[in-house]
Amino acid sequence: MSDKAVLVTGAAGLVGNVVRRKLEKQGRAVVAIDRVDRSADGQPIIPCDVNDIHRLHAVVTDHDVDAIIHCGAYSGPMVARDNPYSMVQVNIVGTANMLELARVHKMRRMVFCSSTSAYGNTPEGPVPEDVPLYPTTVYGASKAASEQLVWTYFRQFGVDAVALRLSWVYGPGRTTDCMIRTLIEDALGRRPTRVPFGADFHRQYIHVDDAAGALLLALDAADLPRRIYTVTGGTYHTLQEIGDIVKTVLPEADIEMQPGADPVDEVHRRFDISAAQRDLGYAPSFDLEAGIRSYADWIASRKPNAGAH
Repeated sequence: MSDKAVLVTGAAGLVGNVVRRKLEKQGRAVVAIDRVDRSADGQPIIPCDVNDIHRLHAVVTDHDVDAIIHCGAYSGPMVARDNPYSMVQVNIVGTANMLELARVHKMRRMVFCSSTSAYGNTPEGPVPEDVPLYPTTVYGASKAASEQLVWTYFRQFGVDAVALRLSWVYGPGRTTDCMIRTLIEDALGRRPTRVPFGADFHRQYIHVDDAAGALLLALDAADLPRRIYTVTGGTYHTLQEIGDIVKTVLPEADIEMQPGADPVDEVHRRFDISAAQRDLGYAPSFDLEAGIRSYADWIASRKPNAGAH
């Protein structure tokens, strides 16, 4: 384990903030950057855009950085849906800038936070990393394109870079569109949840703590036989089954769902995460009930009048 600093991009975001905290807990030097100057928990962050390449070089030089965990990007297909140009600039060019930093400064490793949205609709599972990618959103395409950059920087320049395809991330800190968050907030607010789809639609979630933990495993793995790994929470449930787990955690939840696919989501069969288990030593630490309970506790703590549970 190097005693030099790790650059964490998107350090004010959902995954990046947890990555930063985990590194600090290990006693490691962290250089946290984001577009803002403070995280949600009030920790100072160096304001720096992933597209400001000159500022990025200066930050890396000033802080003796030798590795990167790149979480800084638009965080899902629901974000900037109507601004595809910005999605390309931030997600693809931003990743190219991180790879350039790693190449020019001869860094130990660069870890890229990719997404299962890169797959698009999948064949029958278990789905390995090597199936053809057919993303259906610019967000998914931006992740697939960035993965190709990770691979070619490794092959052409010897940059030790790796991409982790994370499935739907949930848990404390997530405030953007999330079915689990909606179910919890409705239950805490004593509101019924009525969803016109999802009873038979599968979704694979991963708790934010497990997502961040997987990125750290990739940062420190002694050997990387692959350059792309898929990482999920290890579960494969319908949204109705997830709703039933929410009812176990919050008995006041009143949830009804109709059959059918999410009209704005892709159909993902069960992902094969055996490569990450084998090569990175990854194993989810949160089952869905424990993860939903932690998320519900966090949401309730931010809403003092939501009621006890």
